[in-house]
Amino acid sequence: MAREARPRPRPALDVPRESSRRVGRIRRPAWDAERFGVIGERIARFLGTWRFIGYLTVFCAAWLVWNTEVTPALQFDPRSKNYTLLTLILSLQASYAAPLILLAQNRQADRDRVQYEQDRARSERTIADTEYLTREVAAIRIALGEVATRDFLRGELRSVLEDLEERLAATDEPAEEEPAPAGEAH
Repeated sequence: MAREARPRPRPALDVPRESSRRVGRIRRPAWDAERFGVIGERIARFLGTWRFIGYLTVFCAAWLVWNTEVTPALQFDPRSKNYTLLTLILSLQASYAAPLILLAQNRQADRDRVQYEQDRARSERTIADTEYLTREVAAIRIALGEVATRDFLRGELRSVLEDLEERLAATDEPAEEEPAPAGEAH
């Protein structure tokens, strides 16, 4: 039985092709950029600590002491060759450290930019809310100008109370006795 060759569907020219992860027959590895960035930041953060500087100092001192003081047969990077291997190791470390530090700085700058944009939006909302509340307070003040205030009501109630007290005092005073009508005995 012969296999029928199916025609491959041809992609439309206006649709971009998916990126190929293959180079020839070898499949390229897929990298998670976020995870790589986090690992790079951790390494860069460690490279900027006193602990790393201390470790590197102890490493270089031990290297120099070993390759200076032990017998020439045990030296792997002799002084006569100006510690070439140590120089290469330190250059390699620096060549990896610089891009990692730049990567960490770029990621921090991106986070700072996003934080700045969020702060700016929050500030704009706060300003709008403050302006709204200012207008509302002004409207309430205008409306209160037409309404009796607490102090005004207290003053009016005091004057009414004083009037009532005066009237009550006038009615409580003993009235002058009127002469009793004739013919009645007391």
